[in-house]
Amino acid sequence: MHGLTVDLHLIAQQARQDIERLESARTFIAFLEKVEIEESSRRGLVTLRLPSGESEPIRTEHADTDRGRALIERARSLQGRWVLVYRYNEQKAGQRNQSVRMLAHLMDLGADGAVPNTTAKKMVLQEAGGDVARAQEAWQAAGLPGSGPVSAEQLEQARAAAREAGSS
Repeated sequence: MHGLTVDLHLIAQQARQDIERLESARTFIAFLEKVEIEESSRRGLVTLRLPSGESEPIRTEHADTDRGRALIERARSLQGRWVLVYRYNEQKAGQRNQSVRMLAHLMDLGADGAVPNTTAKKMVLQEAGGDVARAQEAWQAAGLPGSGPVSAEQLEQARAAAREAGSS
């Protein structure tokens, strides 16, 4: 019984850390091009293509950890698809002023990149710095529907409008 209690406690601690990482993660949409194992670090190296056409490399945890292995397998299963990327920054070992972009989670958006409406609204709100009125203006300026999925391209237009409204 004691062993089970300890196991459950450790699982709960890990779940709490995972939830905190996801809640603090930045999100963006990308096309998942390829997944490799980086020889020097033994981390997964995921190559993403942003809607702007830019390439974005992002790393997973080490391939020899359970979480790293699971995320690498998930990324491989999503190659050639649009994904919602949850990313966080991890400080480089021994280099306090430098960080590495790390992958926390991937959500499948399908071959066409349709983003659920609620997720899209949260992302526009995040881009608007939490300003609901600015997010709503950006949503309307991009001509997005009140319900139903939106395309990655439409979402990027709304996010750009939210950024522009914040800089003026």
